[in-house]
Amino acid sequence: MSMMKAIQVLAKGEPMKLVKIPVPQPGEGQVLLRVEACGVCYGDSKVIEGATSEYPRIPGHEVVGIVEKLGTGSTKWKIGQRVGIGWHGGNGNTTALTIDGGYAEYMVAFENALIVIPEEISAEEAAPLLCAGETSFSALRNSKARPGDLVAISGIGGLGHLAVQYAKKAGFQTVAISRGSEKEKLVRELGANYYIDSEKEDPAKVLKELGGAKVILATAPNAKVISSLINGLGTDGELIIAAVSDEPLELSPMDFLSGPNTVRGTFTDIKEMEAAIQFSVLTDVRPMIEVFPLECAKEAYEKMMAAKTHFRAVLSMSK
Repeated sequence: MSMMKAIQVLAKGEPMKLVKIPVPQPGEGQVLLRVEACGVCYGDSKVIEGATSEYPRIPGHEVVGIVEKLGTGSTKWKIGQRVGIGWHGGNGNTTALTIDGGYAEYMVAFENALIVIPEEISAEEAAPLLCAGETSFSALRNSKARPGDLVAISGIGGLGHLAVQYAKKAGFQTVAISRGSEKEKLVRELGANYYIDSEKEDPAKVLKELGGAKVILATAPNAKVISSLINGLGTDGELIIAAVSDEPLELSPMDFLSGPNTVRGTFTDIKEMEAAIQFSVLTDVRPMIEVFPLECAKEAYEKMMAAKTHFRAVLSMSK
């Protein structure tokens, strides 16, 4: 029996553990992937918090791999093809929550959950685009903003540094908002036209002085900051929330009386993920990553949760 190294969470609340288990076999409509890389995302915390359908569970929902074996009736892919999978696990499944994810040398996936990963991008760079990239890309792509409009990105982290690139490449006047001055040089290199240091200036006030934002994409998980941004919208503007936070927003009816403004979330699906990959390759958008071997998954996860990663952590099976 062939064996593989994998990272498992054995039960709710338990830390990740490196194990050696049999290589899974694909069932009907599935394929076996030889995992090349898997992103480390905040969403992986849901596995530890108890959101999975059963334990033990292998985390990881930003997976790039090579099709190694076809299950019965699987006809969509060929052995040797390079593919990726995100949260959408196919057949009603959620990757890493109802089926095992990509913190492993091999992974089984439903064929209808996979997309092509072009050779022009490395597996390590492509992996974060399957969640962080897709989230920020689809938020902007499906927003009210059109080329030339003022678009602000609040929070320059794992999502925000990608959103700045997407906004610039899409032809928006791009504003980056973060605390302190240390990220200004970087975001200007990534394409931002303006930088607002929220420690020195009120972002909403500055945005109003610039004419008001058509879209503000909030990527930092701070409900108070997110709530204050609505005052920086122009007429018929849109505040889109991509940050993961359980804190309630502090909004009142008065916040909506200056114009027909909208506050909404963003969404993820396989078509948006495919579009994000294609746009990233076409326009040379790339995540800034720190690469770890599979054996260091726990270290990578803890560093990511402490916001000490620059900017996305990725597990590489060849490192």
